[in-house]
Amino acid sequence: MTKLSHDFYLTTDVVQAARNLLGKVLYTCVDGQVSAGIIVETEAYCGATDQACHAYPNKRTKRTETMYQTGGTAYVYLCYGMHHMFNVVTNAPDVADAVLVRAIEPLEGLDLMKTRRKLKNPGTHLTAGPAMLTQALGISTSDDMTNLLGDKIWLEDQGKVYSKEEVVTGPRVGIDYAGDDALLPWRFRVKGNKWCSKAK
Repeated sequence: MTKLSHDFYLTTDVVQAARNLLGKVLYTCVDGQVSAGIIVETEAYCGATDQACHAYPNKRTKRTETMYQTGGTAYVYLCYGMHHMFNVVTNAPDVADAVLVRAIEPLEGLDLMKTRRKLKNPGTHLTAGPAMLTQALGISTSDDMTNLLGDKIWLEDQGKVYSKEEVVTGPRVGIDYAGDDALLPWRFRVKGNKWCSKAK
């Protein structure tokens, strides 16, 4: 069980970073309570070239400032005024790259996750979507800018590796406005994993 190092997050290829995050374990410690899950679905976003990215074209605003921090920073934003979306900032400072974590397979703190989600028998609805997993893990926009090398939100490499055959690659979700970039194969998910989001 090894917490990911700063170097892991400094990769210059955000698409490869999104692929590399599959199998890593996302942890939170909120009010002394630990919960965690294996990352099984991600999406890459690049501020310089990607029309689907909040920071395109290298647009630095109050909202996107977090994306310009050093790799290994949490970027948490609000979607539709209600859904908290957790992203892992990658690359060097002043480069707006980030990976959206879309789904996790619960690993630790299952009862705690159910309580946070207010669901007794949630099934895969527990963490099979970006808004679901943040609620289950206790992540909110108050965690924006959190250092992922710290002890509140962090990621670990526990040796889980998915082969090329086990990973499905395809377009990202809900970005029809992004023109040709909406077709980029920048979404990665574990083939047949029931915890992946149900988005087509």
